[in-house]
Amino acid sequence: MERWEGVVESAITSMQNILTDFSDIESVKTSIKTNWENYHYCLGKSLTVELSIGRYLTWLITAMPDHFMNLVVCTDLPSEVAGELIASALAHFKSKNIEKLSWLVSEGEQAMELRKQLIAYGLTFRESFAVEMAADLTGLPKVLPIPNGLKIIRVEDYSTLKEWIHVASIGFGVPSKIEPVWCDFFEETVFEPPFRTYLALLNGKPVATSQLFTSAGVSGIYNVTCIPETRGQGIGAAITLAPLLEAREMGYRIGILQASSMGYPVYQRLGFKDFGKLSVYLWNQAQMAS
Repeated sequence: MERWEGVVESAITSMQNILTDFSDIESVKTSIKTNWENYHYCLGKSLTVELSIGRYLTWLITAMPDHFMNLVVCTDLPSEVAGELIASALAHFKSKNIEKLSWLVSEGEQAMELRKQLIAYGLTFRESFAVEMAADLTGLPKVLPIPNGLKIIRVEDYSTLKEWIHVASIGFGVPSKIEPVWCDFFEETVFEPPFRTYLALLNGKPVATSQLFTSAGVSGIYNVTCIPETRGQGIGAAITLAPLLEAREMGYRIGILQASSMGYPVYQRLGFKDFGKLSVYLWNQAQMAS
């Protein structure tokens, strides 16, 4: 079941189904979550990760010890088998030495019962893991004040991807020993649509990263970060704006992202508005073992 192929095909042809009504709050909320899920599913193209498609549980797991790069999506999990399926999935993740993951539960009548089950199995509920935001791309600023010597380029070859991974690792606090793991599965995915990947150079030095992922009728922004010593200079805003302007040229009307507390004020200044909270359950095997 090559789910990623279907996702990629859908994303590439999504120009036919671009979301245009920014005032349709429910549709925007749905697209934010779907774009985020599809981002992970498309990484399943890589042979170094595991993408499993199930009736009740779907997941993508990698060798990265990172909550964001390991995702479980739970849909319509019957209460009579919930405990068994959760226990089985967690046992599988332990056997694969997965250190961290996030678990997304669809809203509905079963959400509260599933919360009890997941917490009982050691997961932690994070109601505000990130703020879901969206912006009308027709209202983007055309230019921003940026430092002299700043240049933003597309990542289109392996050597530039390695630089991108290194900067992103510093920005997100990922251990340097994990960089080759991250690079391996990104190499097989991010050079082709629906991905576009960006690196900011300040006087020739790589300093910031971002990604564009077009799916579910919207343009999603991911992996925005700067190395610490260059923060507060407008570089984060610039590396976010560049892919959004390209998305607008491609015909997209709405940009979406999940904002951390650090990035939130930057995105507000670019015109992003709140559309809810990304609530997930976090699993950390080290905490389970302690």
